Amino acid sequence: MKKALRLCNVLLLVIFAWACLGTPLAIAQNFTSAKAPAPGQDWPCFRGPTGMGLSTAKGLPEKWSPSDNIAWKTKLPGPGASSPVLFGDRIYITCYSGFFVPGEEGSKEDLKRHLISLKRDSGVVIWDKAVLAKQPEEDTIRDHGFAASTPAVDADRIYTFQGKTGVIAFDHDGNELWRADVGSQTHHNWGSAASPVLWRNLVFINASVESDSLVALDRKTGDIKWRAQGIKEAWNTPLVITAESGREELVVATAGKVMAFAPADGKPLWTCKTDIGWYMVPSVVADKGIVYCLGGRSGVAGLAVKAGGEGDVTSSHRLWTSQKGSNVSSPVYLNGYLYWMHESRGLAMCAKADTGELVYEKPLSRADQAYSSALLADGRLYYLTRTGRTFVIAAKPEFEQLAVNDLGDKSIFNGSPIPDGSRLLIRSDKFLYCVGK
Repeated sequence: MKKALRLCNVLLLVIFAWACLGTPLAIAQNFTSAKAPAPGQDWPCFRGPTGMGLSTAKGLPEKWSPSDNIAWKTKLPGPGASSPVLFGDRIYITCYSGFFVPGEEGSKEDLKRHLISLKRDSGVVIWDKAVLAKQPEEDTIRDHGFAASTPAVDADRIYTFQGKTGVIAFDHDGNELWRADVGSQTHHNWGSAASPVLWRNLVFINASVESDSLVALDRKTGDIKWRAQGIKEAWNTPLVITAESGREELVVATAGKVMAFAPADGKPLWTCKTDIGWYMVPSVVADKGIVYCLGGRSGVAGLAVKAGGEGDVTSSHRLWTSQKGSNVSSPVYLNGYLYWMHESRGLAMCAKADTGELVYEKPLSRADQAYSSALLADGRLYYLTRTGRTFVIAAKPEFEQLAVNDLGDKSIFNGSPIPDGSRLLIRSDKFLYCVGK
């Protein structure tokens, strides 16, 4: 009888533990896997859920310094021009080490690209996955190094674009799941810059540098589902937009023209000449079926084109061109206006979206080069320069500078700032900063 009672007690304890903790698989996941994100709180790819640098976050910091309003900062294993992304309780960011690190010697054979997982609340590193570069790699990559592509993340995988080394997917514990080769060309030592884009069951990769192509990969397997050729001198991240008819279109800016494809099968839809005589780096933005594109150093540097057309739509759908734009940093759109910072002239700019007419062009005090893209959040524009100064501008068509903040970090800032609740995440070549209370 006593043995039976003891057995019953043991069974009750097992059942109680099972009810509290779940299955053994669930118990393991509690310790090793990223928790699912709360609605609206993740930032899963370059420029966020919309792909256009827009956030609904509130209470973001306006002012900070090296000693004030810094929640935490984490030293990174190497530099990078990518931006962090958020999923659940995790932060993911890429870096590189072993070669072409400022102030350090190294060799191409030692070049590694890192994907790092950090705790979102504290910045503590959970794991660091390093991948050896596929050789021969470039001797130098000017300005932005070997980790310029921002990861994209979903509930199952983190997708990284590592140039000629390939597109590599990892699970949330850092295990490599698949690797896809999208080409091995290089271009004038500039390296890759575009970031993965997720749409339904596909991952879109702008492999202009590696193979002059736009590639769609299967999310689960990495298999190539379609490839579009003729993507020349394009360093921007593509954007899926919706035309007035409701048709979804995958848009990318290339040398001399903007191109649109059917996302499901890569069918060419339309092209529009830009009259911009340079390579294209800024990513497009869109609203109500109108695509807005910046690029170039001189001459025509901006345009608007109505989506939804067929073939060459230059004469029928191009709405305006402008002499004002940016050669690197991407804009944001808000309530009929475009906002951006010029990459080299230290200017904050605003234009009417319906005509391209410039509303203001104002110098920013102590501004320098800016490669990061604009962030619009909490009624403010955040412009981050390469020396770590962040200019906070009121998001309205009358210029008002609210603050300028300097982190005192003597390395380079190329990634774009992102919101994390009421905080900001900002990365340099040395640190990842969490700015806020």
